[in-house]
Amino acid sequence: MNLYFRLVWLLLSFSFRPKLVPPSGASTLNFRVWPHDLDTNLHMNNGRYLTLMDLGRIDLILRGGMWKIIAKNRWQPILSGAIIRYRRELKPFQSFMLQSRIVYWSDKNFVMEQVFLAKDAVGKEIIAAKALVRGGIYSRRDRHFVDVAHLFADIGYTGATPDPSADVVTFLASEEALKRG
Repeated sequence: MNLYFRLVWLLLSFSFRPKLVPPSGASTLNFRVWPHDLDTNLHMNNGRYLTLMDLGRIDLILRGGMWKIIAKNRWQPILSGAIIRYRRELKPFQSFMLQSRIVYWSDKNFVMEQVFLAKDAVGKEIIAAKALVRGGIYSRRDRHFVDVAHLFADIGYTGATPDPSADVVTFLASEEALKRG
């Protein structure tokens, strides 16, 4: 239930925050670890990271202006895969940031990087977790994923996709292997 409060807050506050210019604009959301986010080890539950990442992607869609086109066409954002590396635990009541950005896209898919940042005991910024997620925008009516270039053109972006980094190439290769297997 607590995630609904975070979602409602995001929906109510996004119009007061600066707009993002997709695809290069990055979303930054601030959170705190609450008792209902904890697992039996008394740190943030690994599943909670993935759920909070949904909010980062929603923020990208909302503040990037893509939501208008998605809603108008009755499309749906769909996540098809994710990989996450946990590096440092997030403890009760600790504040942290989630940064989300699109790092690569192909004709039908996006790859987004989502990074959880916190402060260590001396106040130095650390990466608590880092993830890559793959998804796209799906048209149920047409029964296919929407062409990314079409979506970007609708919001005014006509540039080329960046070259994928080595970790993105590896992630996409593993995704394809899992898809076939």
